[in-house]
Amino acid sequence: MEAFVSQGGLIISYILFGIAVVGVVVLPLIKAFDNPQKIVKGLIALGLLGVVFLISWGISGAETTEMYTEKGVGESLSKVIGGVLIMMYLLAGIAIVGIVYSEFHKAVK
Repeated sequence: MEAFVSQGGLIISYILFGIAVVGVVVLPLIKAFDNPQKIVKGLIALGLLGVVFLISWGISGAETTEMYTEKGVGESLSKVIGGVLIMMYLLAGIAIVGIVYSEFHKAVK
């Protein structure tokens, strides 16, 4: 009986997760069709993220150790993982610089 209860909770959590994904992804898309300029801005932002990823992917190395090669991590996957990590570092740095600039600009005003 206890296993059934835990499975029921897991199924309910999957259903609630699906509803949340629909709420986060689909509803803003429906709302965006009211204002096409927002769609263009969103596509530009998505394109910029793609450019940042391509730059990060180009910078990253494809080195793997024997331990990771045995687990199925090849050179291409290593390069993608490195690209994602470098992209995260770049975006975090940009966010920190933006925050510092914003606070400095407020203090000077």
